[in-house]
Amino acid sequence: MTLAQYAMLLIIGWQTYNIARDGGMSVGAASGQLALIGLLQFIPLFLLTPFSGLAADRLNRRNVARLTVLLQAICAAILAALTWNDSINLTGLFSVAVLLGIARAFAGPALSALAPNLVPKAILPTAIALSSIAWQVGMIVGPAIGGYFYVVDPALPYMISAGLFIVSLFALGMIGHVPKPKRVGTDRPIGQIVDGLKYVIRNKMVFSTITLDLFAVFLAGATALFPVYARDVLQVGATGLSQLAAAPAVGAAITALWFSFRPLKTNVGPKMLWAVAIFGIATIVFGLSKFMPLSLAMLFIVGAADMFSVYIRQSLVQLHTPDDKRGRVSSVSLLTISASNEFGDFFSGTLAFFIGPVAAVVTGGMGALATVALWSSIFPVLRNTRTFDPPDELEGAEPPKETQEQKL
Repeated sequence: MTLAQYAMLLIIGWQTYNIARDGGMSVGAASGQLALIGLLQFIPLFLLTPFSGLAADRLNRRNVARLTVLLQAICAAILAALTWNDSINLTGLFSVAVLLGIARAFAGPALSALAPNLVPKAILPTAIALSSIAWQVGMIVGPAIGGYFYVVDPALPYMISAGLFIVSLFALGMIGHVPKPKRVGTDRPIGQIVDGLKYVIRNKMVFSTITLDLFAVFLAGATALFPVYARDVLQVGATGLSQLAAAPAVGAAITALWFSFRPLKTNVGPKMLWAVAIFGIATIVFGLSKFMPLSLAMLFIVGAADMFSVYIRQSLVQLHTPDDKRGRVSSVSLLTISASNEFGDFFSGTLAFFIGPVAAVVTGGMGALATVALWSSIFPVLRNTRTFDPPDELEGAEPPKETQEQKL
């Protein structure tokens, strides 16, 4: 599924930027069209995520995931037909972006909440690392499928994506029965949504890790501007675009592979803060670079640092959340990820429209560094968390006192 998603998303961005530039738009104005792609994916995620989290807690998570994969397959088929008939335009690309936002709103909580039901709690961090490897391999190979096959035929990446989504449907069908979590608290849907939001806010560990990722990646996200760098800054074309998109995934995959063999066990909070800081520094250097090898090296570091942070964040959030709330908490986490990614794309594209793409990327990297400094100050739990071990009683919503007060 990840292969299909990233192959499709890369070409959506590339086609959007090229249609805009070939239509006479300036670099800044065309960057604004990329911003709209991010915004149109984020809006349905923002509106539907609270309900999608409830669906993951109350409905069959496997069936919810299957429906979202089917919708994405339909989107790929639509884009393949439009491109094949040479009738692709911004309206079609924007419409599909909305449908993808709807699909991802429901897919994220269902798949994320399903994972802890499939493996023992003791090996969940290792399972997350292995899952991340599969995800990152998809992020590496997906852009290659998109960029290189686009050179052969513009419709081919979408055709391949549609086929891969169908394969994902069969894979989901192989998952055995998973019992629904027991309902705790109110049976009213709105009340359950509110309970999930309250839990995230009360649990300082969950809240601080989720919001750290939200603001750091929101500010320092450069992926939306890869088409700008490929065409107008580095001038490397569609194949170079594939390399830019794959470089962070290579760094992330190697990091995830390392964690699958050597799971992180100590000083997880401080190491997460350092990872986000390195993420910001590498983003700044990438923004300033006009030399392709240096740009790829910095994106490799960006991906490695981001995976380091994601590995820690996902493990902490899953282990510090009771099963009956995992769907709703995962939906809140997805919302923040989408805000940092899709809405972050909108922010980056808009900023590039006003101050230029290079200045936008550099400013974002500086913002990530500022976020690390601020969060380490206002959330001491991030500095003081030593292990992934959850508290004995999760309903207390905060890590045990001894975990928060350990000294560096």
